[in-house]
Amino acid sequence: MATKMPKVPVVIVGMGWLGGIIAAELSKQGVKVVGLERGKPRATEDYYMVHDELRYAMRYDLMQDLSKETITFRNTSKMTALPMRSYGSFLLGEGLGGSGIHWNGQTFRFLPYDFEIHSKTVERYGKKKIPDGMLLQDWGITYDELEPYFYKFEEVAGISGEQEQTPMVGKRSKPFPTKPMLKTPILKMFEDATKKLGYHPYMMPSANLSEQYTNPDGITRAACQYCGYCERFGCEYGAKADPVVTVLPVANKTGNFELRPYSNVVEVLHDGKKASGVVYVNTVTGERYEQPADVVILASYVFNNVRLLLTSKLGKPYDPKTGKGVVGKNYCYQTNGGSATGFFDDKEFNLYAGAGSLGMEIPDFNGDNFDHTNLNFLHGAGIRISQTGQRPIATNPVPKGTPTWGAEFKKQSLKYANNTLTVSPQGSSLPWQHHYLDLDPTFKDAYGLPLMRITFDFEDQDREMIKFMASKTEEIMKEMNPTSIGVSNKLGPYNIVPYQSTHNTGGAIMGADPSTSVVNSYLQMWDAENVFVVGASAFPHNSGYNPTGTVGALAYRAVDGIAKYLKSGGMVV
Repeated sequence: MATKMPKVPVVIVGMGWLGGIIAAELSKQGVKVVGLERGKPRATEDYYMVHDELRYAMRYDLMQDLSKETITFRNTSKMTALPMRSYGSFLLGEGLGGSGIHWNGQTFRFLPYDFEIHSKTVERYGKKKIPDGMLLQDWGITYDELEPYFYKFEEVAGISGEQEQTPMVGKRSKPFPTKPMLKTPILKMFEDATKKLGYHPYMMPSANLSEQYTNPDGITRAACQYCGYCERFGCEYGAKADPVVTVLPVANKTGNFELRPYSNVVEVLHDGKKASGVVYVNTVTGERYEQPADVVILASYVFNNVRLLLTSKLGKPYDPKTGKGVVGKNYCYQTNGGSATGFFDDKEFNLYAGAGSLGMEIPDFNGDNFDHTNLNFLHGAGIRISQTGQRPIATNPVPKGTPTWGAEFKKQSLKYANNTLTVSPQGSSLPWQHHYLDLDPTFKDAYGLPLMRITFDFEDQDREMIKFMASKTEEIMKEMNPTSIGVSNKLGPYNIVPYQSTHNTGGAIMGADPSTSVVNSYLQMWDAENVFVVGASAFPHNSGYNPTGTVGALAYRAVDGIAKYLKSGGMVV
């Protein structure tokens, strides 16, 4: 029997970037908000003097305990899915701040093409360019409509970037709030090489602050120290923007926000038309609570948002055989591979210094910035060089043909520890009818609920794209003049074991049509007007960029929709 708590106007499930943004903005407007976070609370002080690669990068101290909850995976529906029992392809964050704590800070905007991908593709190439089974669809919003919300996120987070960017990315209404990160010798080599080839390099937009900055909420943070401990780590300086040092202090200051850590939501209560609240379990005591609310906001990671909808029987589950239903549809990942690694016998670089979003990128082969008429794939990839800081345990680059263990491996690892650079693409992932999320029929979590099941594989579209991108990264690396080059131009079946990217998307996608989407452009559920499902779960496809900038923009737009709903009720579009 659950203990019933007093009703509140708004309850938020998950207190990462999205929950933090919505809590801050609504509580500033005087709305009482309860935030439920299943992990522990955190503060910047937790990261003082903890450059501990073994604890955080290798033993995943900030991540979800997979012995209590994980996902299952299979490449096709003909296979039996099995649980991911140790971390590999992606990392699932847990605790206050969520994935916003352990991210690198690379803060791109998706391209205007992304938001109208179906219309723009048909307009330029015709309907036949879209392969059978590929479920491309427009997002129900344009880049121009989302632009003010992009800037709002960048202003609060203090994103650093160049004052003028190439017109091959979306037009900005205002410059970045802070100047770009330092341009190191490595980045200068990339810039010179790509410019010589006629491409358009620009500094990676960065949530690692380039200078001390005070945001519009009066939050002051210090500049990045380029220590190289960003991805998989919390920032002891507070220089990397995360929810704990930006939006959550604002929510706390209002007096209208209550955070409840160790609170794992297991059900959304509803009558089929509207939600009445949620049920959660205290992860320490095991006690169950019911939290009634006027508005329920799901703001947890992709898999948790979708799983909670399915286990609560809220919305229409997707059926891959008929293509009907929406919850679980359009799961996408990120397509990596095609990198070119240069080994420089005559140069040495300071590769162990850096920052999570210290890098340069060219947009020339992303989105529809290049002609796909004679290519066997759509969309593309951002091609970049990054100087994130190569930590010593996990980083051992050696030329092809080197033994993978023993004296020669050690000798070559030491020789090339500071002499190796990589140019790599980060590719888009487009939706297919047979890629989806649903509930596993066999495996359950520690609370007896079915695990999320992923059915996904790389397609010929992805293999063709990676082969094309490899030719471009090799071209750039040759221009950087290394002693030797290693290129990876083949993409095998998707394998969940090696780490690739934590950029999972889809499953509760946005759109203009209730028959093909779960939420509208304010991320309000078509099937339950007082439920908002926020996050990368709303992406109808994944672009060739990191998703957090777009996720942040959509969260700020959702705030406007929630505020409008609280005032007038009904569908806000």
